[in-house]
Amino acid sequence: MPDLDHHDIKILKCLQLNADISMAELGDKVGLSHTPCWRRVKSLEKEGYIKGKVTLLDGEKLNLSVAVHAYITIKSHDEASLVAFESAVQSIAEIVECYSITGDKDYQLKIIVASVDHYEKLLKSTLVHLPNVASVNSVFALKQIKYTTQLPLP
Repeated sequence: MPDLDHHDIKILKCLQLNADISMAELGDKVGLSHTPCWRRVKSLEKEGYIKGKVTLLDGEKLNLSVAVHAYITIKSHDEASLVAFESAVQSIAEIVECYSITGDKDYQLKIIVASVDHYEKLLKSTLVHLPNVASVNSVFALKQIKYTTQLPLP
């Protein structure tokens, strides 16, 4: 990790666990006083190591507990077709992740919905009509075994 020292790594690890931590508490945890710690956090933000801060919500409590992985095959692989598909998925709230993948499928979508019925409606009304889609293969997650937003820092 270029230009990151042990204090920077400690700061990033702490912020991954709790983005609401006070600067004084963060400084105590990483061995810096308030001002140098604050400067490092601001520098990590400016340099793009910290992309933003979010609040993680409980999908179960919000009745959004059905996770679907949809594997998309594209009809044409020219740049304009791929850009059109990638642009279209940005506006669909239920799609929380989209990856261009290797293998016999072109994209993997992670979709969060309230029910199988909701997914069926989304599939029929939206997903199959995305630009350049040849096929959609869906896999429903039965149980979440592990979930983390934390990157494996050294």
